[in-house]
Amino acid sequence: MKAATVTIRVDPQLERRLSRAAKRSGRSKSAFVRAALERRRALDRLADLRRRVARFAEARGYLTDEDVFRDIS
Repeated sequence: MKAATVTIRVDPQLERRLSRAAKRSGRSKSAFVRAALERRRALDRLADLRRRVARFAEARGYLTDEDVFRDIS
């Protein structure tokens, strides 16, 4: 599959921070941004799933993450 190219504009300070963070991680800036986008997408998906199941979980007494962990541990 051919990769798509996305161009973004960032201010100089953010670009310096991105460069430093990518270098520290041993990845290119592109790889660093791809990983950040995938993580954000996963977090958004998790938040969406939590919103959708919250009323069912609450009806069964699951009000916190600890309630869930207690029962699955």
